[in-house]
Amino acid sequence: MTDAKKAIVIGAGFGGLALAIRLQAAGIQTTLLEKRDKPGGRAYVYHDQGFTFDAGPTVITDPTAIEELFAVAGKSMSDYVELLPVAPFYRLCWEDGTRFDYANDQASLDHQIAALNPSDVAGYRRFLDYSKAVFREGYLKLGAVPFLSFRDMIQAGPQLARLQAWRSVYSMVSKFIEDEKLRQAFSFHSLLVGGNPFSTSSIYTLIHALEREWGVWFPKGGTGALVNALVKLFQDIGGQFELNANVASIDIESVRATGVRLEDGRQFKGDSVASNADVMHTYARLLGGHPRGLQESARLKGKRYSNSLFVIHFGLKRPQPQLQHHTVCFGPRYRALIQEIFKGDALADDFSLYLHAPCVTDPSLAPPGCSSHYVLSPVPHLGNAPIDWKTQGPLYRDRIFAYLEKHYIPGLRDDLVTSRMFTPDDFRSELNAHLGSAFSLEPILSQSAWFRPHNRDASLGNVYLVGAGTHPGAGVPGVIGSAKATAGLMLEDLHL
Repeated sequence: MTDAKKAIVIGAGFGGLALAIRLQAAGIQTTLLEKRDKPGGRAYVYHDQGFTFDAGPTVITDPTAIEELFAVAGKSMSDYVELLPVAPFYRLCWEDGTRFDYANDQASLDHQIAALNPSDVAGYRRFLDYSKAVFREGYLKLGAVPFLSFRDMIQAGPQLARLQAWRSVYSMVSKFIEDEKLRQAFSFHSLLVGGNPFSTSSIYTLIHALEREWGVWFPKGGTGALVNALVKLFQDIGGQFELNANVASIDIESVRATGVRLEDGRQFKGDSVASNADVMHTYARLLGGHPRGLQESARLKGKRYSNSLFVIHFGLKRPQPQLQHHTVCFGPRYRALIQEIFKGDALADDFSLYLHAPCVTDPSLAPPGCSSHYVLSPVPHLGNAPIDWKTQGPLYRDRIFAYLEKHYIPGLRDDLVTSRMFTPDDFRSELNAHLGSAFSLEPILSQSAWFRPHNRDASLGNVYLVGAGTHPGAGVPGVIGSAKATAGLMLEDLHL
Protein backbone atom coordinates (compact mmCIF):
# COMPACT_ATOMS: atom_id res chain seq x y z
CA MET A 1 0.00 0.00 0.00
CA THR A 2 3.03 2.32 0.11
CA ASP A 3 2.45 3.40 -3.49
CA ALA A 4 -1.28 4.03 -2.95
CA LYS A 5 -2.42 7.33 -4.40
CA LYS A 6 -3.21 10.05 -1.87
CA ALA A 7 -5.72 12.88 -2.10
CA ILE A 8 -6.39 15.85 0.16
CA VAL A 9 -9.82 17.49 0.43
CA ILE A 10 -10.02 20.92 2.08
CA GLY A 11 -13.31 21.62 3.87
CA ALA A 12 -15.89 19.24 5.34
CA GLY A 13 -19.07 20.78 3.96
CA PHE A 14 -21.47 18.51 2.11
CA GLY A 15 -19.39 18.85 -1.08
CA GLY A 16 -16.10 18.02 0.60
CA LEU A 17 -17.58 15.10 2.52
CA ALA A 18 -19.23 13.64 -0.57
CA LEU A 19 -16.00 13.96 -2.58
CA ALA A 20 -13.84 12.45 0.16
CA ILE A 21 -16.21 9.46 0.46
CA ARG A 22 -16.14 8.83 -3.29
CA LEU A 23 -12.34 9.00 -3.44
CA GLN A 24 -11.78 6.81 -0.39
CA ALA A 25 -14.33 4.28 -1.62
CA ALA A 26 -12.42 4.08 -4.91
CA GLY A 27 -9.18 3.17 -3.14
CA ILE A 28 -7.55 6.61 -2.95
CA GLN A 29 -6.14 7.26 0.54
CA THR A 30 -7.97 10.48 1.34
CA THR A 31 -7.40 13.07 4.06
CA LEU A 32 -10.22 15.52 4.82
CA LEU A 33 -9.18 18.76 6.55
CA GLU A 34 -11.68 21.04 8.30
CA LYS A 35 -10.87 24.49 9.67
CA ARG A 36 -13.58 24.55 12.35
CA ASP A 37 -14.13 22.43 15.46
CA LYS A 38 -17.04 20.53 13.85
CA PRO A 39 -17.74 19.26 10.34
CA GLY A 40 -20.52 20.53 8.09
CA GLY A 41 -19.39 23.89 6.72
CA ARG A 42 -22.63 25.79 6.23
CA ALA A 43 -24.35 22.80 7.86
CA TYR A 44 -22.64 23.45 11.21
CA VAL A 45 -24.61 22.68 14.40
CA TYR A 46 -24.98 24.71 17.60
CA HIS A 47 -26.08 23.25 20.94
CA ASP A 48 -27.38 25.60 23.61
CA GLN A 49 -29.38 24.89 26.80
CA GLY A 50 -30.72 21.62 25.42
CA PHE A 51 -31.65 23.08 22.02
CA THR A 52 -30.11 21.83 18.76
CA PHE A 53 -29.77 24.46 16.03
CA ASP A 54 -28.89 23.54 12.45
CA ALA A 55 -26.92 26.46 11.06
CA GLY A 56 -27.55 25.89 7.38
CA PRO A 57 -29.42 23.75 4.87
CA THR A 58 -32.57 22.18 6.26
CA VAL A 59 -34.23 21.05 3.01
CA ILE A 60 -33.11 17.66 1.64
CA THR A 61 -34.62 17.16 -1.81
CA ASP A 62 -32.73 14.32 -3.51
CA PRO A 63 -32.28 11.43 -1.09
CA THR A 64 -31.08 9.21 -3.95
CA ALA A 65 -27.89 11.32 -4.27
CA ILE A 66 -27.15 10.72 -0.59
CA GLU A 67 -28.04 7.02 -0.78
CA GLU A 68 -25.57 6.73 -3.68
CA LEU A 69 -22.72 7.93 -1.44
CA PHE A 70 -23.35 5.06 0.97
CA ALA A 71 -23.82 2.60 -1.89
CA VAL A 72 -20.46 3.43 -3.55
CA ALA A 73 -18.85 2.73 -0.17
CA GLY A 74 -20.65 -0.60 0.07
CA LYS A 75 -22.89 0.58 2.91
CA SER A 76 -26.58 1.31 3.46
CA MET A 77 -27.77 4.80 4.41
CA SER A 78 -30.42 3.33 6.73
CA ASP A 79 -27.65 1.99 8.98
CA TYR A 80 -26.32 5.51 9.52
CA VAL A 81 -29.17 8.03 9.40
CA GLU A 82 -32.94 8.19 9.00
CA LEU A 83 -34.63 10.72 6.71
CA LEU A 84 -38.09 11.85 7.80
CA PRO A 85 -40.66 13.11 5.25
CA VAL A 86 -41.73 16.76 5.55
CA ALA A 87 -45.36 17.50 4.65
CA PRO A 88 -46.33 19.98 3.43
CA PHE A 89 -43.01 20.87 1.84
CA TYR A 90 -43.53 24.54 2.74
CA ARG A 91 -46.31 26.74 4.03
CA LEU A 92 -46.26 30.01 2.11
CA CYS A 93 -47.79 33.00 3.90
CA TRP A 94 -48.65 36.58 3.01
CA GLU A 95 -49.43 39.51 5.27
CA ASP A 96 -53.11 39.61 4.20
CA GLY A 97 -53.61 36.21 5.80
CA THR A 98 -53.36 34.11 2.61
CA ARG A 99 -51.87 30.65 3.24
CA PHE A 100 -50.70 28.16 0.62
CA ASP A 101 -49.54 24.71 1.68
CA TYR A 102 -47.17 23.54 -1.03
CA ALA A 103 -47.36 19.75 -0.88
CA ASN A 104 -46.73 16.73 -3.09
CA ASP A 105 -50.46 16.27 -3.52
CA GLN A 106 -51.89 17.30 -6.87
CA ALA A 107 -55.52 17.41 -5.70
CA SER A 108 -54.61 19.64 -2.76
CA LEU A 109 -52.52 21.91 -5.02
CA ASP A 110 -55.32 22.15 -7.60
CA HIS A 111 -57.81 23.07 -4.88
CA GLN A 112 -55.57 25.78 -3.40
CA ILE A 113 -54.59 27.18 -6.81
CA ALA A 114 -58.26 27.31 -7.88
CA ALA A 115 -59.09 29.31 -4.73
CA LEU A 116 -56.64 32.00 -5.86
CA ASN A 117 -57.21 31.84 -9.62
CA PRO A 118 -59.15 28.99 -11.31
CA SER A 119 -57.45 29.45 -14.69
CA ASP A 120 -54.05 28.85 -13.07
CA VAL A 121 -54.89 25.19 -12.36
CA ALA A 122 -54.23 24.29 -16.01
CA GLY A 123 -51.33 26.78 -16.14
CA TYR A 124 -49.68 25.11 -13.18
CA ARG A 125 -49.92 21.70 -14.88
CA ARG A 126 -48.13 23.16 -17.92
CA PHE A 127 -45.50 24.76 -15.68
CA LEU A 128 -44.93 21.41 -13.95
CA ASP A 129 -44.44 19.73 -17.33
CA TYR A 130 -41.88 22.40 -18.26
CA SER A 131 -40.12 22.05 -14.89
CA LYS A 132 -39.92 18.26 -15.37
CA ALA A 133 -38.34 18.73 -18.82
CA VAL A 134 -35.71 21.08 -17.34
CA PHE A 135 -35.14 18.63 -14.48
CA ARG A 136 -34.41 15.83 -16.96
CA GLU A 137 -32.01 17.92 -19.05
CA GLY A 138 -30.41 20.14 -16.41
CA TYR A 139 -30.25 17.84 -13.40
CA LEU A 140 -30.45 14.20 -14.42
CA LYS A 141 -28.29 14.61 -17.55
CA LEU A 142 -25.93 17.49 -16.73
CA GLY A 143 -25.95 17.88 -12.91
CA ALA A 144 -22.86 15.72 -12.37
CA VAL A 145 -21.11 16.26 -15.72
CA PRO A 146 -18.09 18.61 -15.58
CA PHE A 147 -18.04 21.42 -18.16
CA LEU A 148 -14.30 21.69 -18.87
CA SER A 149 -14.38 23.04 -22.41
CA PHE A 150 -16.56 25.46 -24.30
CA ARG A 151 -17.37 22.55 -26.61
CA ASP A 152 -19.26 20.97 -23.70
CA MET A 153 -21.35 24.14 -23.46
CA ILE A 154 -22.03 24.19 -27.20
CA GLN A 155 -23.19 20.57 -27.07
CA ALA A 156 -25.67 21.46 -24.33
CA GLY A 157 -26.71 24.61 -26.22
CA PRO A 158 -29.62 23.22 -28.26
CA GLN A 159 -31.33 21.79 -25.19
CA LEU A 160 -30.76 25.01 -23.22
CA ALA A 161 -32.12 27.04 -26.12
CA ARG A 162 -35.16 24.79 -26.48
CA LEU A 163 -35.88 25.25 -22.78
CA GLN A 164 -35.47 29.05 -23.12
CA ALA A 165 -32.69 29.12 -20.53
CA TRP A 166 -32.11 32.82 -21.25
CA ARG A 167 -35.43 33.65 -19.59
CA SER A 168 -35.55 34.27 -15.86
CA VAL A 169 -37.26 31.97 -13.38
CA TYR A 170 -39.97 34.55 -12.66
CA SER A 171 -40.57 35.29 -16.33
CA MET A 172 -40.95 31.59 -17.12
CA VAL A 173 -43.33 31.00 -14.21
CA SER A 174 -45.34 34.05 -15.37
CA LYS A 175 -45.66 32.54 -18.83
CA PHE A 176 -47.84 29.82 -17.29
CA ILE A 177 -49.34 31.43 -14.16
CA GLU A 178 -51.32 34.69 -13.83
CA ASP A 179 -51.91 35.20 -10.11
CA GLU A 180 -49.12 37.22 -8.46
CA LYS A 181 -49.10 35.22 -5.22
CA LEU A 182 -48.82 31.97 -7.20
CA ARG A 183 -46.03 33.50 -9.29
CA GLN A 184 -44.18 34.14 -6.03
CA ALA A 185 -44.98 30.64 -4.74
CA PHE A 186 -43.44 28.96 -7.77
CA SER A 187 -40.48 31.30 -8.34
CA PHE A 188 -39.01 31.72 -4.84
CA HIS A 189 -37.07 28.43 -5.10
CA SER A 190 -34.09 30.04 -6.81
CA LEU A 191 -33.51 32.03 -3.60
CA LEU A 192 -32.67 28.70 -1.93
CA VAL A 193 -29.51 28.55 -4.06
CA GLY A 194 -28.68 32.26 -4.01
CA GLY A 195 -30.46 33.14 -7.23
CA ASN A 196 -32.55 36.23 -7.95
CA PRO A 197 -35.82 34.91 -9.48
CA PHE A 198 -35.82 37.93 -11.82
CA SER A 199 -32.36 37.27 -13.28
CA THR A 200 -31.51 33.61 -12.57
CA SER A 201 -31.84 31.28 -15.55
CA SER A 202 -35.16 29.45 -15.86
CA ILE A 203 -33.09 26.24 -15.70
CA TYR A 204 -33.46 26.64 -11.93
CA THR A 205 -37.18 25.94 -12.16
CA LEU A 206 -35.97 22.31 -12.10
CA ILE A 207 -35.94 22.61 -8.28
CA HIS A 208 -39.74 22.45 -8.36
CA ALA A 209 -39.78 19.17 -10.31
CA LEU A 210 -36.97 17.79 -8.14
CA GLU A 211 -39.13 18.30 -5.05
CA ARG A 212 -42.18 16.78 -6.72
CA GLU A 213 -40.06 13.78 -7.83
CA TRP A 214 -38.52 12.79 -4.47
CA GLY A 215 -40.22 14.92 -1.85
CA VAL A 216 -38.69 17.07 0.88
CA TRP A 217 -36.92 15.33 3.77
CA PHE A 218 -35.33 16.14 7.11
CA PRO A 219 -32.73 13.98 8.87
CA LYS A 220 -33.82 12.63 12.26
CA GLY A 221 -31.66 14.52 14.75
CA GLY A 222 -31.29 17.46 12.36
CA THR A 223 -29.08 18.18 9.35
CA GLY A 224 -26.10 17.72 11.64
CA ALA A 225 -27.06 14.05 12.06
CA LEU A 226 -26.65 13.62 8.29
CA VAL A 227 -23.26 15.37 8.40
CA ASN A 228 -22.15 13.08 11.24
CA ALA A 229 -23.38 10.04 9.32
CA LEU A 230 -21.24 11.03 6.32
CA VAL A 231 -18.20 11.60 8.56
CA LYS A 232 -18.68 8.16 10.15
CA LEU A 233 -19.08 6.57 6.72
CA PHE A 234 -15.84 8.22 5.54
CA GLN A 235 -13.94 7.03 8.61
CA ASP A 236 -15.50 3.54 8.49
CA ILE A 237 -13.99 2.99 5.04
CA GLY A 238 -10.56 4.20 6.12
CA GLY A 239 -10.60 7.95 5.51
CA GLN A 240 -8.50 10.30 7.66
CA PHE A 241 -10.41 13.27 9.08
CA GLU A 242 -8.83 16.25 10.88
CA LEU A 243 -10.72 19.03 12.68
CA ASN A 244 -9.18 22.39 13.66
CA ALA A 245 -7.01 22.02 10.56
CA ASN A 246 -6.94 25.51 9.05
CA VAL A 247 -5.23 25.31 5.65
CA ALA A 248 -2.91 28.26 4.96
CA SER A 249 -1.80 27.31 1.46
CA ILE A 250 -1.85 24.71 -1.27
CA ASP A 251 1.80 23.90 -2.03
CA ILE A 252 2.65 24.09 -5.74
CA GLU A 253 5.81 23.00 -7.53
CA SER A 254 5.79 24.28 -11.11
CA VAL A 255 2.19 23.53 -12.20
CA ARG A 256 1.42 20.65 -9.82
CA ALA A 257 0.13 20.60 -6.25
CA THR A 258 2.26 18.58 -3.83
CA GLY A 259 0.07 18.97 -0.76
CA VAL A 260 -1.09 21.59 1.72
CA ARG A 261 0.36 23.54 4.64
CA LEU A 262 -1.72 24.39 7.72
CA GLU A 263 -1.65 27.61 9.74
CA ASP A 264 -0.04 25.65 12.59
CA GLY A 265 2.83 24.61 10.30
CA ARG A 266 1.79 21.00 9.69
CA GLN A 267 2.11 19.71 6.14
CA PHE A 268 0.10 17.05 4.32
CA LYS A 269 1.43 15.56 1.09
CA GLY A 270 -0.88 14.35 -1.68
CA ASP A 271 -1.04 13.41 -5.35
CA SER A 272 -4.00 15.73 -5.81
CA VAL A 273 -5.76 18.46 -3.82
CA ALA A 274 -9.44 19.43 -3.94
CA SER A 275 -10.88 22.51 -2.27
CA ASN A 276 -14.39 22.72 -0.82
CA ALA A 277 -13.47 26.17 0.49
CA ASP A 278 -14.98 29.30 -1.04
CA VAL A 279 -13.64 29.64 -4.60
CA MET A 280 -12.30 33.15 -4.10
CA HIS A 281 -10.60 32.10 -0.85
CA THR A 282 -9.12 29.09 -2.67
CA TYR A 283 -7.53 31.19 -5.39
CA ALA A 284 -6.74 34.44 -3.53
CA ARG A 285 -5.47 32.88 -0.30
CA LEU A 286 -4.70 29.18 -0.65
CA LEU A 287 -3.13 29.65 -4.10
CA GLY A 288 -2.18 33.29 -3.54
CA GLY A 289 1.54 32.54 -3.69
CA HIS A 290 1.28 31.20 -7.25
CA PRO A 291 0.64 33.27 -10.42
CA ARG A 292 -2.41 31.11 -11.20
CA GLY A 293 -4.03 32.05 -7.89
CA LEU A 294 -3.42 35.75 -8.48
CA GLN A 295 -4.72 35.56 -12.06
CA GLU A 296 -7.88 33.62 -11.26
CA SER A 297 -8.77 35.56 -8.11
CA ALA A 298 -8.46 38.81 -10.11
CA ARG A 299 -10.87 37.37 -12.69
CA LEU A 300 -13.31 36.14 -10.02
CA LYS A 301 -13.39 39.55 -8.35
CA GLY A 302 -15.26 40.83 -11.40
CA LYS A 303 -18.04 38.25 -11.07
CA ARG A 304 -21.47 38.74 -9.53
CA TYR A 305 -21.91 37.13 -6.12
CA SER A 306 -25.07 35.90 -4.53
CA ASN A 307 -26.77 37.58 -1.61
CA SER A 308 -25.89 37.01 2.01
CA LEU A 309 -28.16 35.96 4.87
CA PHE A 310 -28.97 37.21 8.34
CA VAL A 311 -29.86 34.22 10.51
CA ILE A 312 -31.28 34.06 14.04
CA HIS A 313 -31.35 30.75 15.91
CA PHE A 314 -33.74 30.83 18.84
CA GLY A 315 -35.27 28.50 21.40
CA LEU A 316 -38.72 28.96 22.90
CA LYS A 317 -40.12 27.54 26.14
CA ARG A 318 -43.29 26.24 24.52
CA PRO A 319 -44.24 24.38 21.32
CA GLN A 320 -45.65 26.26 18.33
CA PRO A 321 -48.40 24.01 16.89
CA GLN A 322 -49.59 26.77 14.53
CA LEU A 323 -46.37 26.47 12.48
CA GLN A 324 -45.33 24.02 9.78
CA HIS A 325 -41.74 22.73 9.48
CA HIS A 326 -40.87 25.22 6.71
CA THR A 327 -42.66 28.55 6.45
CA VAL A 328 -41.93 31.19 3.81
CA CYS A 329 -43.14 34.56 5.06
CA PHE A 330 -43.62 36.92 2.12
CA GLY A 331 -43.42 40.61 2.97
CA PRO A 332 -45.41 43.42 1.35
CA ARG A 333 -43.06 43.65 -1.66
CA TYR A 334 -41.57 40.92 -3.84
CA ARG A 335 -39.78 42.21 -6.96
CA ALA A 336 -38.65 45.51 -5.42
CA LEU A 337 -37.40 43.84 -2.24
CA ILE A 338 -35.47 41.18 -4.16
CA GLN A 339 -33.84 43.87 -6.30
CA GLU A 340 -32.68 45.60 -3.11
CA ILE A 341 -31.35 42.31 -1.69
CA PHE A 342 -29.24 41.65 -4.79
CA LYS A 343 -28.31 45.20 -5.79
CA GLY A 344 -29.11 47.50 -2.86
CA ASP A 345 -26.51 49.33 -0.78
CA ALA A 346 -28.44 49.16 2.53
CA LEU A 347 -30.93 47.10 4.48
CA ALA A 348 -34.50 47.38 3.21
CA ASP A 349 -37.18 48.61 5.61
CA ASP A 350 -39.24 45.45 5.02
CA PHE A 351 -38.25 41.80 4.62
CA SER A 352 -39.34 38.37 3.50
CA LEU A 353 -38.34 35.54 5.82
CA TYR A 354 -37.82 31.79 5.93
CA LEU A 355 -38.89 30.33 9.28
CA HIS A 356 -37.65 26.88 10.30
CA ALA A 357 -39.54 24.91 12.98
CA PRO A 358 -37.91 21.47 12.95
CA CYS A 359 -39.67 20.25 16.11
CA VAL A 360 -42.79 19.87 13.96
CA THR A 361 -41.01 16.87 12.40
CA ASP A 362 -38.53 15.96 15.16
CA PRO A 363 -39.34 17.14 18.71
CA SER A 364 -35.97 15.83 19.96
CA LEU A 365 -34.26 19.04 18.78
CA ALA A 366 -35.53 20.93 21.84
CA PRO A 367 -36.04 20.12 25.53
CA PRO A 368 -39.46 18.59 26.36
CA GLY A 369 -42.26 21.10 25.89
CA CYS A 370 -39.97 23.56 24.07
CA SER A 371 -39.29 24.37 20.41
CA SER A 372 -36.16 25.08 18.36
CA HIS A 373 -36.21 27.52 15.44
CA TYR A 374 -34.24 29.59 13.06
CA VAL A 375 -35.34 32.47 10.89
CA LEU A 376 -33.33 33.84 8.00
CA SER A 377 -33.64 37.03 6.05
CA PRO A 378 -31.89 37.39 2.67
CA VAL A 379 -29.75 40.55 2.78
CA PRO A 380 -27.18 42.19 0.46
CA HIS A 381 -23.62 40.92 0.52
CA LEU A 382 -20.91 43.09 2.03
CA GLY A 383 -19.61 44.25 -1.35
CA ASN A 384 -22.93 45.95 -2.11
CA ALA A 385 -23.92 46.99 1.41
CA PRO A 386 -20.99 47.47 3.83
CA ILE A 387 -23.30 47.38 6.85
CA ASP A 388 -21.85 47.54 10.37
CA TRP A 389 -23.46 44.32 11.54
CA LYS A 390 -22.09 44.65 15.09
CA THR A 391 -24.43 47.59 15.65
CA GLN A 392 -27.12 46.87 13.07
CA GLY A 393 -27.42 43.13 13.81
CA PRO A 394 -29.14 43.43 17.21
CA LEU A 395 -31.49 46.12 15.85
CA TYR A 396 -32.37 43.96 12.84
CA ARG A 397 -32.89 40.94 15.10
CA ASP A 398 -35.33 42.92 17.25
CA ARG A 399 -37.27 44.06 14.17
CA ILE A 400 -37.55 40.48 12.94
CA PHE A 401 -38.65 39.19 16.35
CA ALA A 402 -41.32 41.91 16.55
CA TYR A 403 -42.55 40.97 13.07
CA LEU A 404 -42.69 37.25 13.86
CA GLU A 405 -44.50 37.96 17.11
CA LYS A 406 -47.10 40.04 15.30
CA HIS A 407 -47.72 37.65 12.40
CA TYR A 408 -46.60 34.10 13.30
CA ILE A 409 -45.44 33.45 16.90
CA PRO A 410 -47.53 35.29 19.52
CA GLY A 411 -45.59 35.88 22.73
CA LEU A 412 -42.24 35.09 21.11
CA ARG A 413 -40.17 37.48 23.21
CA ASP A 414 -41.78 36.40 26.51
CA ASP A 415 -41.12 32.74 25.62
CA LEU A 416 -37.52 33.30 24.45
CA VAL A 417 -34.99 31.04 26.20
CA THR A 418 -31.92 31.62 24.01
CA SER A 419 -30.96 33.21 20.69
CA ARG A 420 -27.87 33.77 18.57
CA MET A 421 -27.18 35.61 15.32
CA PHE A 422 -25.15 34.74 12.23
CA THR A 423 -24.51 37.77 10.01
CA PRO A 424 -22.76 38.42 6.68
CA ASP A 425 -19.66 39.23 8.77
CA ASP A 426 -19.77 35.67 10.11
CA PHE A 427 -20.14 34.20 6.62
CA ARG A 428 -16.94 36.07 5.75
CA SER A 429 -14.94 35.23 8.90
CA GLU A 430 -16.23 31.76 9.83
CA LEU A 431 -16.73 30.37 6.32
CA ASN A 432 -14.18 32.48 4.38
CA ALA A 433 -17.04 33.48 2.08
CA HIS A 434 -16.06 36.25 -0.35
CA LEU A 435 -18.06 39.41 0.48
CA GLY A 436 -20.02 37.33 3.00
CA SER A 437 -21.94 35.75 0.14
CA ALA A 438 -23.99 32.79 1.38
CA PHE A 439 -24.02 30.88 -1.93
CA SER A 440 -20.83 31.89 -3.81
CA LEU A 441 -21.24 33.14 -7.41
CA GLU A 442 -24.75 34.21 -8.38
CA PRO A 443 -26.31 31.50 -10.59
CA ILE A 444 -27.07 33.62 -13.65
CA LEU A 445 -26.70 31.96 -17.07
CA SER A 446 -23.36 33.67 -17.78
CA GLN A 447 -21.98 32.19 -14.53
CA SER A 448 -23.35 28.66 -14.93
CA ALA A 449 -21.98 25.39 -16.38
CA TRP A 450 -18.79 26.15 -18.39
CA PHE A 451 -18.92 29.79 -17.27
CA ARG A 452 -18.61 28.76 -13.61
CA PRO A 453 -15.19 27.98 -12.05
CA HIS A 454 -14.36 24.51 -13.33
CA ASN A 455 -14.26 21.32 -11.27
CA ARG A 456 -10.59 20.94 -12.32
CA ASP A 457 -8.34 23.94 -12.60
CA ALA A 458 -7.37 24.73 -16.19
CA SER A 459 -3.66 25.32 -15.41
CA LEU A 460 -2.87 23.35 -12.26
CA GLY A 461 -3.66 19.86 -13.45
CA ASN A 462 -4.13 18.20 -10.06
CA VAL A 463 -6.04 21.00 -8.28
CA TYR A 464 -9.81 20.60 -8.14
CA LEU A 465 -12.86 22.44 -6.86
CA VAL A 466 -15.98 21.05 -5.21
CA GLY A 467 -18.98 22.79 -3.68
CA ALA A 468 -21.24 25.75 -4.37
CA GLY A 469 -18.70 27.79 -6.37
CA THR A 470 -18.17 25.21 -9.09
CA HIS A 471 -20.54 23.30 -11.41
CA PRO A 472 -23.45 22.76 -10.92
CA GLY A 473 -23.81 25.20 -8.01
CA ALA A 474 -25.29 25.70 -4.54
CA GLY A 475 -27.83 23.67 -2.60
CA VAL A 476 -27.37 20.19 -1.12
CA PRO A 477 -28.13 18.31 -4.38
CA GLY A 478 -25.91 20.76 -6.28
CA VAL A 479 -22.83 20.35 -4.11
CA ILE A 480 -23.27 16.57 -3.93
CA GLY A 481 -23.53 16.61 -7.74
CA SER A 482 -20.34 18.69 -7.89
CA ALA A 483 -18.61 16.00 -5.81
CA LYS A 484 -19.64 13.33 -8.31
CA ALA A 485 -18.34 15.42 -11.22
CA THR A 486 -15.07 16.26 -9.45
CA ALA A 487 -14.52 12.70 -8.21
CA GLY A 488 -14.87 11.40 -11.78
CA LEU A 489 -12.10 13.74 -12.94
CA MET A 490 -9.81 12.99 -10.00
CA LEU A 491 -10.15 9.22 -10.32
CA GLU A 492 -9.51 9.42 -14.05
CA ASP A 493 -6.37 11.49 -13.41
CA LEU A 494 -5.11 9.52 -10.40
CA HIS A 495 -5.39 6.16 -12.09
CA LEU A 496 -3.35 7.23 -15.12
